[in-house]
Amino acid sequence: MLVVALRLIADATLVALMLFASAGTLAWWRAWVLLGVLMVVRVAGAAMIARVSPTLLRERARLPLHSEQPTTDRVLLLAVLATGFLGLPLLAGLDVYRWHVLPPPTPWLSSVGLVLFVLGWGLKQVALRANAFATTVVRLQTERAHAVVDAGVYAVVRHPFYAADPLILVGLGLWLQSSAAALAAVVPVLFMVLRLKLEERFLLRALPGYGEYVTRVPHRLVPGVW
Repeated sequence: MLVVALRLIADATLVALMLFASAGTLAWWRAWVLLGVLMVVRVAGAAMIARVSPTLLRERARLPLHSEQPTTDRVLLLAVLATGFLGLPLLAGLDVYRWHVLPPPTPWLSSVGLVLFVLGWGLKQVALRANAFATTVVRLQTERAHAVVDAGVYAVVRHPFYAADPLILVGLGLWLQSSAAALAAVVPVLFMVLRLKLEERFLLRALPGYGEYVTRVPHRLVPGVW
């Protein structure tokens, strides 16, 4: 669990660097609240997941690259991380303290943003608890008898882990009072959708039973929509 703890701290530290370096100040209380909420939700999620799938936690604590990972998936994963989980905090700090590209969200909308941020990370933790094969990279996990998971949130949509990303990224921009960052979330979300489609093609080809799962659960991200 030490490796998992170090990964959580490293992730939060990277986000903090993007926020405060771009803002040019540490006196940004909204950023501190965001970081605190991020750590609380992720630590609580890790504790919950450790009870049912410690192997998954250790796998996800490693660098998000694997020798068996397709090159396209590697590129798209890095694009999501760079433009979303690093790029948006950087943009938010620049916008709020330097650029002022767009009028900031109203206080109540900013509060909604924090709720979305929490719900998004909560959904990720629930998805990880339900799916022991939800590693960072796209590959067939033959060493762990990879199988289709259709329980819990996976009975509602096929990619609940990805469905959390728009909530997190838009919520981040709104809470930090950067309308530009909230709108720019469309960029990492588009990369995420491309990765999702390629992952589905791979799973349909390589994972037995995934075609039947697609028939039973027709929606990828949003129930009744897509």
